[in-house]
Amino acid sequence: MVNGRKTIYLETMGCQMNVLDSELVLGRLRALGYEPIADMTEADVVLINTCSVRDHAEQKVLSRLGALKKSKARRPEMVVGVIGCMAERDPDGIFSKMPHVDLVCGPGELNKVPALIEEVQATRGRAIALAQLLSRKNTPLARALEHDSIEALDLSRDPSPGGSVLQSYIRVQRGCDKFCTFCVVPFTRGPERSRPPSQIADEAKMLADRGAKEVTLLGQTVNSYVHPENGRAVRFAELLERVSGVPGIERVRFVTSYPGDFTDDILEAMRDLPKVCEYLHIPVQSGSDAVLQRMRRQYGVTQYIELIDRARAYVPDLAVASDFIVGFCGETEADHEATMQLIERCRFKNIFVFKYSTRPGTVADKRMEDDIPESDKRRRNIELLALQERISAAANQRMIGQSVEVLVEGYSKAALKAQEAEQTRGEEIGWRRSDQLVGRTRQDQIVVFHGGTEHIGRFAAVRVTAATALTLHGELVGSTSVRRSDSPAGAPPDG
Repeated sequence: MVNGRKTIYLETMGCQMNVLDSELVLGRLRALGYEPIADMTEADVVLINTCSVRDHAEQKVLSRLGALKKSKARRPEMVVGVIGCMAERDPDGIFSKMPHVDLVCGPGELNKVPALIEEVQATRGRAIALAQLLSRKNTPLARALEHDSIEALDLSRDPSPGGSVLQSYIRVQRGCDKFCTFCVVPFTRGPERSRPPSQIADEAKMLADRGAKEVTLLGQTVNSYVHPENGRAVRFAELLERVSGVPGIERVRFVTSYPGDFTDDILEAMRDLPKVCEYLHIPVQSGSDAVLQRMRRQYGVTQYIELIDRARAYVPDLAVASDFIVGFCGETEADHEATMQLIERCRFKNIFVFKYSTRPGTVADKRMEDDIPESDKRRRNIELLALQERISAAANQRMIGQSVEVLVEGYSKAALKAQEAEQTRGEEIGWRRSDQLVGRTRQDQIVVFHGGTEHIGRFAAVRVTAATALTLHGELVGSTSVRRSDSPAGAPPDG
């Protein structure tokens, strides 16, 4: 303890789902008297929320855990825990490589983290909570307990009084049924399960009452959401309508969408519901049909292009982001070139590119050869990002002179550093960097501009004056929101 306080250090790696999981776990621990601190070596409890989608993410976790060995030896009462997907995938490997780890907890059991910590503190032994252990029993009671476990954490949500909820995540779905050959998610997060729409709407209302203006609905394949209610199925388009109807919520986003499950009723909802943002994150993974078949992605390139074209016909100012994997098993130079052509064709707002790495237990690991040299993976990665940078830079340049609606999140990183320098050295930083604010447009573009604290947490109209591939720079022109009907005509932000 530090000065009689119970302290917690929680580090999050991976996707937005992990960010939400960490927020919920931290809320539970705050309620029990734990206070977050920034120095993991001095915390009473250290939790690393992990990702298993790529080998690099797991290696980063092992590196962080290795850095704790000396601290644990110096303070054996410290509790070191690994939670999330890596804990579910390889608990034995974690304990064998990092014997100073005290607990592991999978993503479906995170409501048990406080009890696991207490168990370690009381017994000085190891504590384990994994869905795979429960599912092995395969009885009706075991399945019911598993369902209760995965719901309990979301239902207990209680944002801390000092925490920011301006832009909040709401989980609408857990797990995945796709079993893409490269992906470990179905094994670490289990089958696809959608939450009741009434609970999601209630959670949105609770967040709005605490100051949330924007919510992002989360799911592994969020657009395939479906839940029975009063004898009929509530699908994702209707869920968007319900969340949009919550007073106080001004923006609604959703990630991540699966191309093969995207239906026109969702596009109609995006067109007709003013609060639903003109933004889609819809991973394609490759521009080659042959690679998509080996990935078992259940759609082809033509189907994907038709979806993007149809989406832009419904929502003309739509921004689209996508994911790509380079160097998947058997990917040829012709396959890579097809991916480059797809990026040129779709004109994405931005893309996320990952070098393929074998994930133990997946079909690709068992039946395919990871036969692409690392040098080729690296080169292809660089080439995709360079192409996208040119596309993004050109699209953002076309934004100069336009006014955009920005939800102001706070001071930019540069401003915070400048403010710290001014306070510590007593000197003024040039060109007003210390009052630089940052926010996002409805199309999820980052905008920086100068303003005061009174703008933080509010919507502002900003005129774009300069642009790079990643950021729009602008000047404040008023506090009135720029809604769809006010948006200037012309090409969409992503071309």
